[in-house]
Amino acid sequence: MEEQATSVGTGVPAVQPNEQKQPVATSIKPVAAIPDGKISIDDFAKVELRVAQVKTAERVKGADKLLRLEVDLGTEVRQLVAGIAEAYEPETLIGRKVVIVANLAPRKLRGLESNGMIVAASPEGGKPVLASFLEDVPIGTRLK
Repeated sequence: MEEQATSVGTGVPAVQPNEQKQPVATSIKPVAAIPDGKISIDDFAKVELRVAQVKTAERVKGADKLLRLEVDLGTEVRQLVAGIAEAYEPETLIGRKVVIVANLAPRKLRGLESNGMIVAASPEGGKPVLASFLEDVPIGTRLK
């Protein structure tokens, strides 16, 4: 009977220099692909859409498309940088309720930190159109 070498003090078989390691079987199963770029309901549930009210809005210096917004979420006021300056004058946005992605990781745009993203439709060849409400919806309300 041939004796197997072990690592010192471990009782675990030592790998010899010329030995090939065998692949280790795992219990991880591949995720089934969803056709046509669709996401699962679990993926959608991760996106936190909230109603926010625009408190301040101003053009970003040196940027034709960007506005710096401060929006009230009911529990906090956040700064967003949005590419909607070609469609909206800053003063027309004050007091307007908008939809934002509240749990998006912060990102720097033109040296300004954007803490969320405003939701807008982007018609092909047209200007952005903000998502809004016909009824009065309290700020901070989560969209589902």
